[in-house]
Amino acid sequence: MARNLSRRQQAMLEYIERFLEDNNYPPTIREIQRDLDISSTSVVDYNLNILEQRNQIRRNRNISRGIEIVGRFPSPRHIVRVPVVGQIAAGLPIPVLDDFVQDDLTEQLEISTELVGNRAQGLFALRVKGLSMIDALINDGDLVILRHQDSCENGETVAVWLRAEKETTLKKFYREGERVRLQPANASMEPIYTDAMNVEIQGKLVTVVRPYMN
Repeated sequence: MARNLSRRQQAMLEYIERFLEDNNYPPTIREIQRDLDISSTSVVDYNLNILEQRNQIRRNRNISRGIEIVGRFPSPRHIVRVPVVGQIAAGLPIPVLDDFVQDDLTEQLEISTELVGNRAQGLFALRVKGLSMIDALINDGDLVILRHQDSCENGETVAVWLRAEKETTLKKFYREGERVRLQPANASMEPIYTDAMNVEIQGKLVTVVRPYMN
């Protein structure tokens, strides 16, 4: 039994470990509440916070299955390796490579298939610089996982290459006649308006990974 844990916290930790062994992905807060017969999800959240403070788990609060047991690594059968190919602005556009070749020197991000599905082909990651997508829970320093594609629907978050500026940015995409509006998710920032012919969609947002900070 881990030190300084209540019976409930120890039961939750053991449940998470069993769930991971059985499913190769972590439970949701609601599943913990249901299966351990806990009165509310807020009680689960409170005890998960204590487990995190005591370095038993790590949590990504931006996703529903964002619990990780400290020191436990996912089975290689259930992870994909995504190349980290550069940096992208979530503020004013900044230059980034528009073409990349994965080689032995490319930084790799190992991520659970629970977050991105089993199909790794076409996935790539970029580091976020800036705060223009902060209201969409995309912060400076986060890694965004994108799937390469050259089209999207209005309102989707995409990486777009601005041909004239030779720069890439991460924004919500809106086609408005012959122009495109690239909308930040930050009320203090203005959208970028540009001619539709100036925009090349590079990839659609799949998920966000926040690096764990000690």
